[in-house]
Amino acid sequence: MSRRKIQFSKRSKRTVAIIGLGYVGLPLACLAAEKGWRVFGVAKNPTKIALVNAQRSPVREPGLDRWLKRVNVEATTDFAVIRQAAVVVICVPTPVDEQYNPDLGPIIDVSHKVKRFLRRGQLVVLESTVNPGVCQEVVQPILEQRGLRAGKDFWLAHCPERIDPGNRRWTVRNIARVVGATDAVGLRRAVAFYASIIDGPIRPMPSIREAEAVKILENSFRDVNIAFINEIAKSFARLGIDTVEVIEGAKTKPFAFLAHYPSAGVGGHCIPVDPYYLIERAKRGGFNHEFLKLAREINNSMPAYTVDQLVRALNERRRAISDVRVGVLGVSYKANVSDTRESPTYQVLKLLKDEYRARYEVFDPHVPGGSSVQSLEQLLTRSDALILMTDHRQFVEQLQARTLKRHKILAVVDGKNALDKAAISKAGIVYRGIGR
Repeated sequence: MSRRKIQFSKRSKRTVAIIGLGYVGLPLACLAAEKGWRVFGVAKNPTKIALVNAQRSPVREPGLDRWLKRVNVEATTDFAVIRQAAVVVICVPTPVDEQYNPDLGPIIDVSHKVKRFLRRGQLVVLESTVNPGVCQEVVQPILEQRGLRAGKDFWLAHCPERIDPGNRRWTVRNIARVVGATDAVGLRRAVAFYASIIDGPIRPMPSIREAEAVKILENSFRDVNIAFINEIAKSFARLGIDTVEVIEGAKTKPFAFLAHYPSAGVGGHCIPVDPYYLIERAKRGGFNHEFLKLAREINNSMPAYTVDQLVRALNERRRAISDVRVGVLGVSYKANVSDTRESPTYQVLKLLKDEYRARYEVFDPHVPGGSSVQSLEQLLTRSDALILMTDHRQFVEQLQARTLKRHKILAVVDGKNALDKAAISKAGIVYRGIGR
């Protein structure tokens, strides 16, 4: 690739339209505005647009409200603002349906909208996580329907998003990124854009397909390793071995071991979703991803395994799950954030209701709309047994053995292995962890 540097120096060229103002697009919009770009934030939801223009974040992420008040993001539902932008960045969801089939609908819909206002000289970047081939097989043909050609009239690139909600160390500001494009000029322009706003390193990829494959590999790697440790947890539980203690022991090896921990399920928009995109695309290419499908099957089994642990724990007290009220702690998929995307809690609640006809209460201090009670104290008062699904700081600090005993809790299933196993057991409460 040529070393000729592309500059975005003129104010007329330093305009970016970011489509999608969620966990990915909104922080990117704030960062670009902070770095001197004029930023149009585009979304279909008028409520979300109104909140952004009022400098209030539509997603609950620490610091975003304050950031919006320091910068100027011009939010709109009018896709016509794309005409004014030098760079168009697409940050829309890539979900799966109930049968785990990839749903490219949001990307296809937005690509058609961008096509209407696309002009010569623009750079279009897809940040949404996709399987290899989507940019050239799906997005590019749509963008070219009005006669403009990628690599000649406009440039098409892919920079897979890297966002970890709640992570204060690694943020959109400093995390390294990879960029691929359909041609060398587009690659230079995309690298120059991200280098102008991000403090971390930007790695050019040899092709746009390899850039697409990076994020799929990252999340499939994590999914496979989590599945392995979840299966180990099920095995060790049968053998009377504490999986967490074994992991802590294995961590003392200074090489060739990367610690992963078992839990009640895998959530978030990436790990439980992205492998399906590769599985489906590889299938169309004639390859069967047996390993990835097995990993998904194991991780999808964990909510049911967790509820089964509660059934077994209550059996020790000679109680049926249908005769007690279960307190479910946590709706978000990870600690100390409000992000509920693909949260395994929903599957646990469905199992409790449909399969066991169990009564339950739910509380999450970060997701009041998903809670059936207003406080942890209220949930404990109304519950006979507990399932910890999210290791929020409040839960870990306040769910002490003496508190549980005072509320006459019969059994605790620690879906995150975050509570004091020894103290809870000593208090006469049946404790079950995941692999403990």
